[in-house]
Amino acid sequence: MKVGLAQINTTVGDLTGNYAKILSAYHDAVADGADIVLTPELAITGYPPQDLVFKSRFVPLNLEILARLHAEVGPAPLVTGFIDRNEGPGAPFRNAAAILEKGRPLQKIYKSLLPTYDVFDEDRYFEPALEVEPVQLAGRTSGLTICEDVWAPPFLPRRLYPRDPVRSLVVRGAEIIFNISASPFTSGKPRQRLEMLSKLAAETARPLLYCNALGGNDQLVFDGNSLAFDAQGRCLAQLPPFQECVRVIDMDAPPIDPIYQSEPEELHAALVLGLRDYAQKCGFKSVVLGLSGGIDSAVTAVIAAEALGPDAVHGITMPTHFSSPGSIDDSRLLAETLRIHFANIPIQRSFDTFKEQFHDIFAGLPEDTTEENMQPRLRAMTLMALSNKFGHLLLTTGNKSELAVGYCTIYGDMAGGLALISDMPKTKIYELARWINRKCDIIPADTITKPPSAELKPGQRDQDTLPPYELLDEILQLYVEESITARDIIARGYDEKTVRWVARRVDLNEWKREQAAPGLKVTGKAFGLGRRMPLAQRFVD
Repeated sequence: MKVGLAQINTTVGDLTGNYAKILSAYHDAVADGADIVLTPELAITGYPPQDLVFKSRFVPLNLEILARLHAEVGPAPLVTGFIDRNEGPGAPFRNAAAILEKGRPLQKIYKSLLPTYDVFDEDRYFEPALEVEPVQLAGRTSGLTICEDVWAPPFLPRRLYPRDPVRSLVVRGAEIIFNISASPFTSGKPRQRLEMLSKLAAETARPLLYCNALGGNDQLVFDGNSLAFDAQGRCLAQLPPFQECVRVIDMDAPPIDPIYQSEPEELHAALVLGLRDYAQKCGFKSVVLGLSGGIDSAVTAVIAAEALGPDAVHGITMPTHFSSPGSIDDSRLLAETLRIHFANIPIQRSFDTFKEQFHDIFAGLPEDTTEENMQPRLRAMTLMALSNKFGHLLLTTGNKSELAVGYCTIYGDMAGGLALISDMPKTKIYELARWINRKCDIIPADTITKPPSAELKPGQRDQDTLPPYELLDEILQLYVEESITARDIIARGYDEKTVRWVARRVDLNEWKREQAAPGLKVTGKAFGLGRRMPLAQRFVD
C-alpha cells in the first residue's frame, strides 16, 4: 500500500482556500502513486475553528465544500477532516473524518476522545463517538481515528478517558491504523509524539499512518512531523517539521532513523512559522518593533527578519538619557547585520514635557516607577503611531519570565499586536540567542553578555528587582507550568522568601496578562488560552 500524507497549512475559516489546498495535495499524491490520501484534522475548516462553528452558515458551507471535494476525487480515497451536524442529543456538532471515493457513497467517522484541557475546548462544540468500527480503505480493513484518539497514558497528564479507540478497532479486525491530526507544537512534543505512536504501533502490531496539521493559527503553532510506522513500531517515514509537504509513503519501505531537532532549533522554527502565518493570515505585510539593545528585542528582530524578510521589518530605537550608548550602538549594529529598516527616535523631550504636566500635582513626592513607566508608554505611543501610519504589525518583545511577575508596563512595552516571545522564559531566550550566533555574531556579543536592564533609571539592572533568571525560571516552571503551590516548592529546598515573592507577583499580575497581546504557545503551559485564573480572588497558599 502507498499512502499519501498531505501535511498542508490551512487557514481557519478559509473554506474555499482550504478546499483548493486539499484538492491540489490530493492530485499531487495520486500522481505520485498514492492508493489513499490523508489530510489533517478539520482540514476543511482549519483548526481550531472555535465559535465560528456557531455562525449560521459556517457548518453548512463546510458541508458544501465536502460535497465539492467528493465530486472531484478519483478512485483513490481521500480522507479529510470536516465538521458534521449532530442530529441526536448532546453537543450540536461532530468532529468528523470523511472518506471520499469516486462512485461510492460518502463514509464518515467521528472523533471518540474530545480533549478539554489546556488550550483544547472540544466538549464545547462536539459530541463524541461512543462506538468505533473499522472501515474499508484501499482494500484494507482499517481503523480511522482523529488526533486525540491515539493519545493514551503515560503520554497524557492522567487517564482522561474510559475508552481506548485504537485497541477497540484492533479487536474489531482493523489491520492498519490511520490518524488525521491537528496536534499543536510545544517544546519537546515532536519527540514525545513519535515515541508514543511507535509504541502504539508495536503494542497493537499494526502499521500506523499519522498526518498532522502544519502552520500557525493565532496562538497555536502546528509543527507537521507527520509519520509512518510498521507493525513493529519502526519509523518508515517522517515528514519535515514546520514545512508544508505532500509525500507518498510506501508501506513496504525499509525503516529509517528519525531526525530530532535540538530545542533551540525547534523553538526558532516554531516562532518563525507562527509569526509568518499570523502576519499573512491577518493581512499584515510588515512589522515594527522597539530595539532596546537588549536580548529580547534582538531575538524578536532576528525571528521577524527570517519570517517576513528583512525589508518587511522596521526596528526603532527610542532612547532617553538613561539609555546607554552601547544599547543604541548594539541596536544599530543588529539592524545593519539583519539588513532591516532602522530609525532612531529619541523620546527624551517628550518624556520631559510629560513629566512637567505633573509638576504641581507630584510636588514633594520622590520619583519612582510612575516616572519610569512613562518611558515605555511613550515608546508604545511612538510605535503605535508608526503601526497606524504604515500598517505595520507591532511586535511586543517581552518574555515569559518578566510577564509572569509583572516586570513589564501595561500600555507600555506590553502594547502591540503579537507578543512573539511571551511564552519563552528568559533563560531560553539566552539559549536561543546563542544558537542563532552558533556560526557568527548575528546578535551583537555585548547584547548577550551584558547584564539585562530596562534602562529606565540610572544604573538599573533587572537583578536589582528580580531573582537571578536561572532561579526565577525554575520557580516559575514549578508554580506556573506544574501548578505546584508555594509551600510545596519551598519543601523542595527553595528559599521561602524568594518563592513567596515570586508566587505573589504571579498572582497579583493576572490582570496585566489578561490585557496582553496574544502570544505564540511553545511551552507546556502558556499564559493565554490554556491558563484561566480569576482576577478577583483571595486564595493565598
